[in-house]
Amino acid sequence: MKTEFSFLNRGGKALLAWIGLGGAEAKMRSQAENWLELADKVWNFRRDVLPVKDAAELRVRTDELRQRYRAHTEAASLLQAIDALEPVLRRTGGAIYPKSALVENVEFFLVAAIVIIGVRTYFVQPFKIPTNSMWPSYYGMTPEVYTNRTDEPGPLAVAARTVAYGAWAHRLNAPRDGEILLPIDSEQTRGFFYNQVVPGRTWLVFPTQLKEFTLFVGDRPVTVRVPLDFDFDWVIGEAFFPSRGQFTKAGLGERLRDMIAAGQTEVRSIGGQRVHCIRTGRTVRAGDRVLAFDEITGDQLFVDRISYHFVQPQVGRGFVFFTGNIPGIQQVYGEQYFIKRLVGVPGDTLEIKPPVLWRNGAPITGADAFVKNARRSDRYQGYVFGPEARAQYLLAPGDKVTVPDRAFFAMGDNSNNSFDGRYWGFVPAKEVIGRPLFIYFPLSKRWGPSR
Repeated sequence: MKTEFSFLNRGGKALLAWIGLGGAEAKMRSQAENWLELADKVWNFRRDVLPVKDAAELRVRTDELRQRYRAHTEAASLLQAIDALEPVLRRTGGAIYPKSALVENVEFFLVAAIVIIGVRTYFVQPFKIPTNSMWPSYYGMTPEVYTNRTDEPGPLAVAARTVAYGAWAHRLNAPRDGEILLPIDSEQTRGFFYNQVVPGRTWLVFPTQLKEFTLFVGDRPVTVRVPLDFDFDWVIGEAFFPSRGQFTKAGLGERLRDMIAAGQTEVRSIGGQRVHCIRTGRTVRAGDRVLAFDEITGDQLFVDRISYHFVQPQVGRGFVFFTGNIPGIQQVYGEQYFIKRLVGVPGDTLEIKPPVLWRNGAPITGADAFVKNARRSDRYQGYVFGPEARAQYLLAPGDKVTVPDRAFFAMGDNSNNSFDGRYWGFVPAKEVIGRPLFIYFPLSKRWGPSR
């Protein structure tokens, strides 16, 4: 019994033929349509350069196939007409037909690239969280520190963690017997511990810059290199100065100041420069593990670039913007994309009463992160004043800031460690990019819709 799909249009019938539900005749009609489209393309683009005889034969064979197609002749008749047309197209098609596999592959990748660029520019853009200013809502690069060698993952687990979490293993062994010493940065320009910016490569291929940290075992140096945005203070804090609660910069800084005041330092030389080192009191033997940690990549997510062309950004939402035209950021980090949480729109007045952020005379609402910061729960540490030496706004009790027209105020959820509006002010409305949609990597418990 013959199946009829007379109620379908050409697209519907083509779809049925493609999935194998239209029968032999439908498949052949779909092929005929493709050959007719190709023949018309050759005719339109090359008829003025073809010999008269070839042009005439192309027209005759094309018309013959078209007539049989319109007359709904049987599949065998259509196949006969296609077989007659193909050698003519092969002779007259030039660069249009036949195409080499190389040309087809190049065209495919060019089209794919154009589509990807278009989608990225106007609709959805991939974005990687570089720092921990939004932690624990979004993770930048974070460490997992192993204080016992038996806790370190084996080779298979290391490989699996690299695939699932983007984790890179760092293992430092003692070159000799001695006490572990930690060089400190007296100016604290890039964290508490002394480091140098050196050339390196990402994925062992692409040139980049890295931070190189030096530890000493006695008088012998041991070095480790990490990305510029990686928080090595966090590693040292958990490895050598564990606290009863969670790691905080303030807690580590207070501990280091006390040790310096107590004279628990020695001097070592790094590249000819004399550097003060903290004595940890921890001694190791040659071959022992000095430090072991995994560097875990930051959250990678998709950003919706289109919504904010039509709706006003809402307080409480994640907020992605371009830094190139914000002088306070551009001078430090250059042109890149930042993600913070939107806390103020034009006309809003903001104030910090630690640990609560106040908006227009009341505790701010609109996001779970606001509530958790106010309660200092679920690893949120609460809102704090900006340090007076570097910040411009919300420095002390009673300080308030009012958001001007055509601008926004943004802060990190981790205000203890966030370079945000307290430092550089306002985000011009024209620099707003969009809102985070979905965390697609790493494959952790945070995978899924963004918060």
